Amino acid sequence: MSVLRIDDLPFSVIARELVGAEHGGVGVCILFVDAAPGQGPGLHKHPYEEVFIVQEGRGTFVVGDEELELGAGEIAIVPPDTPHRFVNSGDGPLRQIDIHVSASFSTEWL
Repeated sequence: MSVLRIDDLPFSVIARELVGAEHGGVGVCILFVDAAPGQGPGLHKHPYEEVFIVQEGRGTFVVGDEELELGAGEIAIVPPDTPHRFVNSGDGPLRQIDIHVSASFSTEWL
């Protein structure tokens, strides 16, 4: 068994990143997002599914041609190769867990 501390994971812009391939070949990558109002990634896509679990705050998600506002306790699943992005559209922090169903990140920025 491996035990990690979220605070010890590498930080990239708005999230701590766990890359499964770097931890014994685990089959997922996980982002622990903590985004301030107005923050979020630009439009992009992945060759695998991505699961968003909103824990706190509100985010506006664009997935393909659809725009949704999600709040705490809601989960969105984005199919492979589907353009998507999100932004913290609330007044406080947006905290969520993003699961990439792949041992390594593969992102195409659009």
